[in-house]
Amino acid sequence: MKNKPLILITNDDGIHAKGIASLVEAMKDFGDLVVISANESYSGMSHAITVKTPLYLKDMGTKNGVRYYMTNGTPVDCVKLALHTVLDRYPDYIVSGINHGSNSSTSVHYSGTMGAAREGALNGIPSLGFSLLTYEPDADFSSCYQIVKVVFEDVLKNGLETGVYLNVNIPYTDKIKGIKYCRQGKGKWVEEFLERTDPRGRKYFWLTGHFENLEPNATDTDEYYLLNNYASVVPCTIDATNIDSLKKNKNYEL
Repeated sequence: MKNKPLILITNDDGIHAKGIASLVEAMKDFGDLVVISANESYSGMSHAITVKTPLYLKDMGTKNGVRYYMTNGTPVDCVKLALHTVLDRYPDYIVSGINHGSNSSTSVHYSGTMGAAREGALNGIPSLGFSLLTYEPDADFSSCYQIVKVVFEDVLKNGLETGVYLNVNIPYTDKIKGIKYCRQGKGKWVEEFLERTDPRGRKYFWLTGHFENLEPNATDTDEYYLLNNYASVVPCTIDATNIDSLKKNKNYEL
């Protein structure tokens, strides 16, 4: 390509995660890649930013034509550092992932991977987040390559509306049937706190739980398609306004 697009790659599992290395491999032919990621996992950070402690940024050098930077910040910090410190211009695209674990349904709100994509959309940059439905650190990401390429090529061809970002989830199987654009399923995390005692006798807690699909009979959601071995693509929006509720409410003069 004569004028290659500038593409920012980030994630929430850290710069050493297999998922981000797989994403770089899948994206390497689409443009000039710059990777900014954290020195450790920031999973579950959603849209958190660092404001109470210093942010550090280390230039990790160039490998196979890709520039790498490491920070102690969250995924959203990574995007902010890229836009305002590292890059001399805004990237043409931001691609986040590949996350180790599902970000379907309401998990999109907790995900650091999707927080980075959301930050891109907030800045008017076409942004996508990819997740593979396994938490195995050494998972086989080879089935993701084709999905990443097909979805990104679609964005290259058709673009994304301003304020829209894509949440892409991929089933952990070598028998993926296809890709389905669909709506976010309704669900919730049923949470529990495990209570324990440290060596000094102080109580502490570990958050655990499981996901509950609240519409198991629906056949048009990301949860349904993932269960049936399709990759799901949910277009998400920055604008949180509920238009239907807005139309029902009246204005009052005081």
